[in-house]
Amino acid sequence: MPTARTALDPARLTVAVERLFSLLRQGNPPNDISLTAASTLRRLEREGPRRLTELATAEGVTQPAMTQLVQRLEREGLADRAADPADGRVVLVQVTPAGIELLERRRAVRAAHMASLLEDVTDEDEALIAAALPALERLAK
Repeated sequence: MPTARTALDPARLTVAVERLFSLLRQGNPPNDISLTAASTLRRLEREGPRRLTELATAEGVTQPAMTQLVQRLEREGLADRAADPADGRVVLVQVTPAGIELLERRRAVRAAHMASLLEDVTDEDEALIAAALPALERLAK
């Protein structure tokens, strides 16, 4: 038997996610890395080593901009480059253990900030947010 879908307003969801993102950014650690740097490191952590061109496309930046970002991440010890084991002519960018540690610290600080935001949420809203979490995780893939 078909079920009636709840009307989900994409514009309203967009505004709520944007507001939530803004609140989460306020919880970033001091002297935090840029959003693009964090996104690039997360991508490398999640997807493994990638070519510069792939990273630039995935992050929506130019290849020269990604080259500069990767150079900065290398100087900071957060990423490095290595030859592709399948093709030694190809260079891949990968996240370093220090980059993974930075991401973990960043997540911990942001999770603590989120926990403080959730303190003011009613039990009913907390249950609704918890129920929506699996769907939001699937949407964010």
